[in-house]
Amino acid sequence: MFDDILVPTDGSPCAEVAAEYAEDLATRYDATVHALCVVDPRALENAPQYDQLKEERSEIAERTCAKLSMTGVKTKEAVHTDVPHTAILQYAKDQGIDLIVMGTHGRTGVERYLLGSVTEKVVRLSDVPVLTVKAEGCGEVTYPYTDILVPTDGSEGAEAAVGPAVDIAHTYDARVHALSVIDTMAMGVDVWSGAILDALEESAQSAVESIEEQATEASVSAVETAIEHRNPYRGILSYVEEHDIDLVVMGTHGRSGIERYLLGSVTEKTVRTSPVPVMTVRQPT
Repeated sequence: MFDDILVPTDGSPCAEVAAEYAEDLATRYDATVHALCVVDPRALENAPQYDQLKEERSEIAERTCAKLSMTGVKTKEAVHTDVPHTAILQYAKDQGIDLIVMGTHGRTGVERYLLGSVTEKVVRLSDVPVLTVKAEGCGEVTYPYTDILVPTDGSEGAEAAVGPAVDIAHTYDARVHALSVIDTMAMGVDVWSGAILDALEESAQSAVESIEEQATEASVSAVETAIEHRNPYRGILSYVEEHDIDLVVMGTHGRSGIERYLLGSVTEKTVRTSPVPVMTVRQPT
């Protein structure tokens, strides 16, 4: 599933951790890791500064690739000049990238381009899956993955995440957790009837069973399903902590009749607050 993995980097500690996650995946999938450094033209004042920044970025990309190559991973380095998220997305398109791995924060002395806002733009706009690694707790890795959480509402947006999650689970021999969170507060307590709640629970049960079926067909060793009633993204975070989840894989859009919780806002909240990496998979247009 992952033949070419892109790691945007500025040489910061968390960008290096992101490269380590990419290295682990590349080893499992025999993939090539692309290290991309971006020079943001908006920060430039004169040509000499540009030359200096480009040289610095080239050294960072070269150093990242050299470290990866020591483990036997195939690498490719690049330095591009553009608005950061635009450069990342364009490189992914041009090079046929299958997965982007990013730190959610990256600072080296001053704020550089791997800040939350840029990562969120990539998460929102990328046509390929994006694995985000949080800045906090940089030294705490969660691979090799043993427990993978797939939040779902049964929509097409949520369904987009199932394939990558199941494939990773099969590759790592990990357990899949299918979770559907029913937001009973979304429309106010007074409007809920037993019939509405029953319909939502039936839909949630169907959604998690669909994941269970796909995981079983892919020979995933273990699958657990759960349905909870609470604020969606808080429910996701609680489940992560309570079940020692190593990786969350979720769709960036989820709609089924009305807007449901797997929309950009909730996904972005999960990316921002999850203590473990989150892989977001955008619904195909």
